[in-house]
Amino acid sequence: MPPVLFLSGVEFAANLFKDKAMPLTAATAAQKAHTLSEALPYIQRFFDKTIVIKYGGNAMTDPKLQEGFARDVVLLKLVGMNPVVVHGGGPQINDLLKKVGKQGEFIQGMRVTDEETMDVVEMVLGKVNKDIVNLINRYGGKAVGLTGQDGGFIRAEKLLLESITEPGKMLDIGLVGDINKIDPSIITFLDSGDFIPVIAPIGVSPDGETLNINADVVAGKLAEVLRAEKLVLLTNTPGVLDQKGNLLTGLTPKQIDELVADGTLSGGMLPKIGSALDAARGGVKAVHIIDGRVEHALLLEILTDEGVGTLIKSK
Repeated sequence: MPPVLFLSGVEFAANLFKDKAMPLTAATAAQKAHTLSEALPYIQRFFDKTIVIKYGGNAMTDPKLQEGFARDVVLLKLVGMNPVVVHGGGPQINDLLKKVGKQGEFIQGMRVTDEETMDVVEMVLGKVNKDIVNLINRYGGKAVGLTGQDGGFIRAEKLLLESITEPGKMLDIGLVGDINKIDPSIITFLDSGDFIPVIAPIGVSPDGETLNINADVVAGKLAEVLRAEKLVLLTNTPGVLDQKGNLLTGLTPKQIDELVADGTLSGGMLPKIGSALDAARGGVKAVHIIDGRVEHALLLEILTDEGVGTLIKSK
């Protein structure tokens, strides 16, 4: 597909919702017009607002979803919002580890990272970052790739994880970072030039050591620092589910604590929920966990009445 360049917001939206396989009848035309019209108040409300998006899960590995995500991000930029993308790379890292004869290990949702694993993490995240940047640029955006090493953008220290089963016991999980400080100036500078930042979750310690940081944690802290209007976390589930598989929305911190205590939330969902709660308490107006397997889930969440996924409330 040739690159789509210099489209106006209206032209891009029309192109986005065009379905070449379906003839444009009066009914389908009315439906498309309604969808575009429904977006107007959200475009007005979120104009010039920062939207931090954690990009992960199947949306990163399925080519069709990859293209849809890139188009969605460019559309948000074209209609006046300021998207900031933070990406992971878990499946790709696991695949490369297997190729070099290593098995990925996780403790409480955090990747155990020795020196060899850190080399793999840097290699994979560098490639993933370039791929995302190229795809966004292909659809008319101006994306710039970053890691926390660039200009000391993300300062971190080595993380010691408290054991859930043995409270008070601290676990050393290797070259994993706990964020000390994020300098927002580089993001502000890029935004002033209408660029779209695409950030790999790698930080740097005071002595220059490279540290792997959970992408959900980076997205949450970045949303706080940028005073974002929204934090949107794309994942491989419809949102937060109860033990019967029902979607939960409008969750409060107390309800989330109960879900962790009874084991409903565990594993990889723990850092995601933790960063979502911290962001909500830190001033981010809305935090959403949505299903990245749904085409255009990002647009559905931000530009339609219904939205998708789980809303995390601060109180």
